[in-house]
Amino acid sequence: MKTPSSRERAAAPLNLRPAVLALAAMAALAAHAQEGATLLAQNLHAPSMSDVVVTATRTPQPLSDLVADVSIVDRETIETSGATGLVDVLARLPGVEMSRNGGPGTTTSLFLRGAETRFTAVYIDGVRVDSQSTGGAAWEAIPLSLIDRIEVLRGPAGAVYGSDALGGVVQIFTKKGETGVAPYVGVGAGSHGTYRAEAGVSGASGTFDYALGIVRETSEGFNARPIAGQNPDRDGYRSTAANARLGLQINAAHRIEGTLVANDINSGYDATYTPSKGIVNDDRNLHRLHALGLNWQAQWSTSYKTRLSITDSRDRYETKPSPYLTETQLRGYLFQNEWRLGAHLFTAALERREDHLTNAPIDRERSQDALALGWGYNAGGHTVQLNVRHDSDSEFGGQNTGSASYGYAFTPQWRATASVGTAFRAPTLYHRFSEYGQAGLKPEESRNAELGLRWAEGSSTFSVVAYRNRVKNLISFAGAGPCASTFGCYANTARAQYEGVTLAGSHRIGAVQLRGSIDLQNPKDLDTGKQLARRAKRHATFGADTRLAGWTLGAEVQASGRRYDTVANTNVLGGYTLVNLYASTRLARDYQLIARVDNLADKNYQLARTYATPGRTFFVGLKWAPSN
Repeated sequence: MKTPSSRERAAAPLNLRPAVLALAAMAALAAHAQEGATLLAQNLHAPSMSDVVVTATRTPQPLSDLVADVSIVDRETIETSGATGLVDVLARLPGVEMSRNGGPGTTTSLFLRGAETRFTAVYIDGVRVDSQSTGGAAWEAIPLSLIDRIEVLRGPAGAVYGSDALGGVVQIFTKKGETGVAPYVGVGAGSHGTYRAEAGVSGASGTFDYALGIVRETSEGFNARPIAGQNPDRDGYRSTAANARLGLQINAAHRIEGTLVANDINSGYDATYTPSKGIVNDDRNLHRLHALGLNWQAQWSTSYKTRLSITDSRDRYETKPSPYLTETQLRGYLFQNEWRLGAHLFTAALERREDHLTNAPIDRERSQDALALGWGYNAGGHTVQLNVRHDSDSEFGGQNTGSASYGYAFTPQWRATASVGTAFRAPTLYHRFSEYGQAGLKPEESRNAELGLRWAEGSSTFSVVAYRNRVKNLISFAGAGPCASTFGCYANTARAQYEGVTLAGSHRIGAVQLRGSIDLQNPKDLDTGKQLARRAKRHATFGADTRLAGWTLGAEVQASGRRYDTVANTNVLGGYTLVNLYASTRLARDYQLIARVDNLADKNYQLARTYATPGRTFFVGLKWAPSN
């Protein structure tokens, strides 16, 4: 790891100097624009306004009809990304930032519109995943290679999803089998001794469809903590993940489907050592995640359908040889009803969630029962969406949330939107019953308002969304109090505000598809006025793709302003700009080659203080998937 110069350490508001390299690459792409225009249309595809999205209201809707701010990531984008972690892909979307304590497999946080990582509700094939210990999903344990599609909803959605969705919702979907048989096998290698092997098969025959997959990843890693007192070895990881999605179409009106995603990841982190006494063995993170779901969908008439779901997820985290073990189990039951009457859509849902935490000496559980109602209207350029929900928590009693959204298409291309909504998150069982906990903690609550303007014509889009989300009863770690620990206690001591403007767009020039987004935000503690930790006031992404001589070529820039590592705003994390290049081609009819270089300029930067990032990296992969 090279030592940063004083210039590199300077915390520029938004450091874009290395972007010159990306602009040069984009110019080179544009120079050959016309050569591959037809092939580009066939092989490069951004999300279309006709794409169907389920995350906004838990019912399928065309993207063009939504008032909510939603992004879609498809399988092609994931594959060409060459990324090893889910958040590495999400961080290239508008409104998303990430933080990581080292390399893949280590503690990872995602900030949606600046909100804490525990304020994003995460689902895998409809199965809720969360930790009642740390709060929020364990992003590092969700296997990217098995994901087929991702939908990201920015903005509170408590009136639809209940507890946790103060910042937004991320829905992850695995592949569904289609007619025929589609096997695949892939291998890849990259920097830091990284290797990946994957295989799977999907298909459908008659009324039965299936999709199965398995992936194995290993990496020697890099020295994640290049500071005194830490082991200067490489901190690697290994993981084995698998998924299964089985469906049975009983008849034209009824379908049963079962899903399973599981991952077992083992990663290293540094233990403190004394040179005179020799290096001690590092600790290992042993992380296991599974998400299991069973669904029955029924179309009782042309206007009425239902969905019944039973889900179970488990998040088990252990460290060795240092003894620590925590396990969260979430069980969910959902009965969703939809009535379509002309331009109207009515929804009603009964939902139950059961949480259980084992973290010695804690062995606790709680439940939430909810009723959610919704009404949507779409006609004559007008879109209205109203939702209300009541959650009855076994610990806190009743909690009401609601949202109201309106959109108006005043021309075929232009659409204005406005929405308001409330959300909440119940304290985790660890917040309440650990030695640092207080049983009397209140739920964290938010109120959000936003305005949007969107334009779309052909492959060109533009949007601007302004939002303000205020949170009260924010749980933070405070000084000594009524808990058992003299070190400090969790308490409802803070208020936060996440406000900002997100600009995003895409445009095609010849055979080059351009895209980009800029986030101008001010995530702050309302009581102290200080900037919230590890979140920048400005961050942006830009990219370009084209087709040339049988190759899909792309370049992208990720830029972030300075952040602070602590809530006291005492330790500065400098701004940075990363330039990434990627390419893919078909070597033969059934073989695809992908290659990627991240951080082309080998920028030295940190996402968390004293933790290194990997520097310049590359990845090359080959996949065999025979055409039907």
